[in-house]
Amino acid sequence: MARAAFIVCLLMACAWSSHAVMFKLSPNTQKCLKEDIQANQLVMGEYEVSDVPGQIIDYIARDTKGHILSQKEHITKGKFSFMSEVYETYEICFISKVPAHQRGVVQEVSLLTKKGVETKSYEGIGEASKLKPLEVDLKRLEDLSDSIVRDFVLMRKREEEMRDTNEKTNSRVLFFSIFSMCCLLGLATWQVLYLRRYFKAKKLIE
Repeated sequence: MARAAFIVCLLMACAWSSHAVMFKLSPNTQKCLKEDIQANQLVMGEYEVSDVPGQIIDYIARDTKGHILSQKEHITKGKFSFMSEVYETYEICFISKVPAHQRGVVQEVSLLTKKGVETKSYEGIGEASKLKPLEVDLKRLEDLSDSIVRDFVLMRKREEEMRDTNEKTNSRVLFFSIFSMCCLLGLATWQVLYLRRYFKAKKLIE
């Protein structure tokens, strides 16, 4: 019983684990954070930057094709959210802008992001559905289990795609190697026959 309770607590802790980072941003530079996100997944975040008079920081969230999902200029402290359309790598960039006449200083940026199950408010769900605390925890674990299963399915699919790609590449390399050997053998045979006719014409051999 105690072991089961420990596992439940561990899964709950994993379910609510968030991604928090803090970094320094030099003047007139940008820093981007990238992460692979599944399709149709809600991403929420909170940011805060150190205030420096005259310096501006913008943020932008986009996919690999350059589609802008969320952006804001002159940020100090706030929140953002967007929904991923397809599975791919998304990035959140923070851009520092300092006027030419001003000597810039390094600013600190803190970012907290949540995605998927982490974005759900289970307290609100429990109150709306009039669920007991244990039922809310079970609902949370159920969603976490579904999320883990989807991750494993996606990983298996990507593994199969990579295996298919490797097999196709190996087949192409094998066919190319056989074709190259046939070409070399044909060229060598042609050279032998040509030299034989040449030497016969010059009466160097019988």
